[in-house]
Amino acid sequence: MTPSPRPSLFSRIAAQKDLNFLLTNRIPRNALTHLVGRLSKIENPVVRDLSIGLWRAFADLDLADARTTQFRSMHDCFTRQLRDGARPIDPDDRHLTSPCDGIVGAHGRIDGDTLLQAKGSSYTLAELLANDAALAQTFHDGQYLTLRLTSGMYHRFHAPHDCRVEQVNYIAGEAYNVNPAALKRIGKLFCRNERAVLRCRLTASGQTIALVPVAAVLVASIRLHFLDVLLHLKYRGPNAIACDAPLRKGEEMGWFEHGSTVIVLVPPGFALRRPA
Repeated sequence: MTPSPRPSLFSRIAAQKDLNFLLTNRIPRNALTHLVGRLSKIENPVVRDLSIGLWRAFADLDLADARTTQFRSMHDCFTRQLRDGARPIDPDDRHLTSPCDGIVGAHGRIDGDTLLQAKGSSYTLAELLANDAALAQTFHDGQYLTLRLTSGMYHRFHAPHDCRVEQVNYIAGEAYNVNPAALKRIGKLFCRNERAVLRCRLTASGQTIALVPVAAVLVASIRLHFLDVLLHLKYRGPNAIACDAPLRKGEEMGWFEHGSTVIVLVPPGFALRRPA
C-alpha cells in the first residue's frame, strides 16, 4: 500500500487559519468577551500567573519595553505602559505619526468613499462612520491606514499630531476577531464590530482627521483619557459625545484591553511615508 503524502506546509497553515477562525468567530463572542473582561481584572497571584502564562502560550508577548513587569492582574499586563523613550516621536511638524504599535494592513487612497478591508472585500466611509455624511465627505478621495494590534502588542494609542478631539461617536456592535482570516471571510467586518470614531482637528492646519479604534473578540472595553466613561459592549449612550480635548503629538489618548485595530482617516493632500 502506498502511504498518503504528507500535507504541504501551505495546506497546514491554511488548516490552522481555518481552525483559528472557527474557534474565535463561531463562539458566543459577546458573552465570552464579558467573561474574559471580568476574569482579567482579578488581582489574585495564582489567577494572574495562570492567565498570563496561558496568554504567553498563544501569543508573542514581549515585555522588554514595558515600564514594569510586575503586574497586579492580566488586565494590568494588557494595559501596560511603555518605559520612557521606548517609542521616540518624530518631531517633524509635516508628519503625522502612527497612533499605535501595529501591523500595517490595507492602506492607500480612498476610492471616492470606498476603502479596502482585504483583497476582494471593501466597505464605505458611511458604513464605517455610522452614516455621518458630513464627516465621511471630509475623507472622500483621501487616504486611510489600517493598523492591526495583535494580542501581545502594546495596547495604548496616541495622538498622531498636535490636535483637539472634538467629538467621540461610540458605535456598539459585534465582537468578531479582526485577524486576516476573519477579514477575508466576514464582509464589512470593521463596520459590524464595536468601535469609536474620534474626530480630531489638527492645531496647525485646522484640517480634520479621524481615528477609529475597532474592538474585537475578548476586548472588554475602549478607554479614553478625556472621557469619564468606559466604552464597552454594555454601554448605552449617549453615542455622540462632544468634547474639547487638546493633545500634543505623541500624547496618550487611551487604550484597548486586548489586541484590535485602529483605522486612520485623513483628507486629500496626505500621503503614506514609507520608512527609509
